Amino acid sequence: MLVWMLRKVMAEREVWTGAALARLLKEKANYSLSPASISALLTSQPKQMKAETLDALCTALECTPNDLWAYTPPK
Repeated sequence: MLVWMLRKVMAEREVWTGAALARLLKEKANYSLSPASISALLTSQPKQMKAETLDALCTALECTPNDLWAYTPPK
């Protein structure tokens, strides 16, 4: 099972709000997401994601996809 770890990664980098994440995305990755899209990423695990969005998140938060997703094998 995949677990979405965006909030944990943000907290480790002291990024506390969706607005702060939006600013980082724009400044570091030149990427824009709507407030609704950011809210969805913060409140639930995405069912699908564009590679471009994942790349922008990794660039903005200086992390890898492995930081944003944790895999737990089924029991």
